[in-house]
Amino acid sequence: MTSVWPRLEHLLPQVQKPARYIGCEDGAQAPDHGPGPVSWLLTYPDTYEVGLPNQGLQILYEILNERPDAAAERSYAPWSDLEALMRRDRVPLFSVDNHLAATDFDVIAFNLSAELVYTNVLNCIDLSGIAVRSLDRKDSDPLVAIGGHCAYNPEPLADFVDFVVLGDGEEVVGEITTVLAEWKRGGRGPGTREGVLRTLAGISGVYVPSMYEVSYDGPRIAEVAPRFADVPEQVEKRTVADLADWPYPKSQLVPLTEVVHDRLNVEVFRGCTRGCRFCQAGMITRPVRERPAEQVRSMITNGLKRTGYDEVALTSLSTADFSGIQQVIADTVSEPGCDQVSVALPSLRVDAFTVGIAAQIQRARRTGLTFAPEAGSWRMRQVINKMISEDDLFGAVESAYSQGWRRMKLYFLTGLPTETDPDTAGIAELATKCAELGRAHHGGAASVTVSVGGFVPKSNTPFQWFGQNTSAELNRKIGLIRDATRRNRAVKLKWHDPRATLIEGIASRGDRRIGAVIEYVWRRGGVFQEWSEHFNHDLWLEAMVACGLDVDWYVHRHREEDEILPWDHLSAGLHKDFLWQDWRDALDEVGLEDCRWTPCYDCGACTGYGVEHVVASATPPAGGSQGTGVAQSPTTGTAVSVEPRLVAGVAPS
Repeated sequence: MTSVWPRLEHLLPQVQKPARYIGCEDGAQAPDHGPGPVSWLLTYPDTYEVGLPNQGLQILYEILNERPDAAAERSYAPWSDLEALMRRDRVPLFSVDNHLAATDFDVIAFNLSAELVYTNVLNCIDLSGIAVRSLDRKDSDPLVAIGGHCAYNPEPLADFVDFVVLGDGEEVVGEITTVLAEWKRGGRGPGTREGVLRTLAGISGVYVPSMYEVSYDGPRIAEVAPRFADVPEQVEKRTVADLADWPYPKSQLVPLTEVVHDRLNVEVFRGCTRGCRFCQAGMITRPVRERPAEQVRSMITNGLKRTGYDEVALTSLSTADFSGIQQVIADTVSEPGCDQVSVALPSLRVDAFTVGIAAQIQRARRTGLTFAPEAGSWRMRQVINKMISEDDLFGAVESAYSQGWRRMKLYFLTGLPTETDPDTAGIAELATKCAELGRAHHGGAASVTVSVGGFVPKSNTPFQWFGQNTSAELNRKIGLIRDATRRNRAVKLKWHDPRATLIEGIASRGDRRIGAVIEYVWRRGGVFQEWSEHFNHDLWLEAMVACGLDVDWYVHRHREEDEILPWDHLSAGLHKDFLWQDWRDALDEVGLEDCRWTPCYDCGACTGYGVEHVVASATPPAGGSQGTGVAQSPTTGTAVSVEPRLVAGVAPS
């Protein structure tokens, strides 16, 4: 393995932000390469400053480098200025740790968090020097893998990747490494590539697209069938039962240059039981698994000391739902030397944010607060199962303003199922009332920023059958909000480009035929499509026409119950009949309570994986990582004792 640094170094003075490419972060690993260990190039298909903070990539980076049979380095998509120079001088995609060429690795694994990076994936594969399409690769080429939330519908990328990981990666990367290490010991001889992929297809949580054939009946999918008897008909996601066993990252990377979310990040739990019907992350990461409160505290304390950060973000899908959140915050800001540490809760439910939490956070430096009511009316919030009332929202906003905050952000979606103009107008009305609460405390210094995104239905959610609003309709609805808030200086409106929402819709529910569209756009220079300065809406529409595909059919039509969806052979643990019934409940405006506090709805997430909801203990018993947790029911206000239970022979702790 040879460093490309001598060929790269002289290019860096010619590009913007050369620090993107030099590595050298505090916390960087020193992988031990050799003929034995399986080498992984963990790649984020966006710029360094966007990809560096990604927790999933950092977790796998540490876990793999702790194994004696693995070595992992990192790579990020080079910005267009460096890419041009790399292509001119034939410098391949490289790792930032030791600047090794991508083809020196056994696996190039991409973390996918958003659909608009798909063309970047193809670009990185091509920059590596291997064939873009998997069928054209040689036996000696690296295997190309993807994981992350977008992997739950990997079909648009099926022709370009060798294998896909569904769900949590902590355990499965070790099993994949074991298989690949045996393959390496056997010499990776001619004709063995398909054999090792077939072996990988037998690992739970690993999907190998080339092991399946898709047939069509007109525009619809007729069947997705495995090519061999030993390949599973349905691939199940992987779920880590107990986060206490995986206290990663232990040494979070601290970059030398500015990145987004440049702070200590500590994951407090995975999963969500709120059941918001639009939220793919909340559906696919079930069940809830809380990290023990004591472990959270130690990760914060040790992380702040090691990194020197003065801000810590407690991450999850709904951080204020963590059963020990108020005490954890109190302990953090009370730690010696941490009186000026700011605590960020980047995902806040307004009905879980209390004066107590606000009071604890305000003891340190205040960061911005973002609340996500998602919809402008109670009717719409019943449809999407975001069961928060106006009183909930105003109570949270009042708590924040009373504790000294002057600015906050409200996030909404438009284009949701059954949405009417009064529902849309309700977004402006809620923002106006929140701004009035701010003025009552801080006069003209208070402000509310309203961020509006167009709704894109995602796989494995009750809304996967919904026909997305057109760009013209989303523009019209944004215009309603803009007109209603134009004269209110305390309300600032921002919105996501509806044209980008359309393209996201093509990729989010696309099948394998969309792969040709992605390749068409990439071959004509369509990279960094998630960046407004590079986004090319017309090129995507041109590609759809060139490939003989209909935008309306893929994006705007409602699906039927008996239709085979592109991802039906991949399981996020949720029963399809549960999702369909939840879709019907949405149309009937029927909301469901959080299932942590109600009888089981039989969604399939817990029963399928041998683990029920795990609530953290404030004081784990000696010798154990998990004990009885006590949380407060948001519906009754009473104390609820939640004990991990033995399910299907697997203890959650």
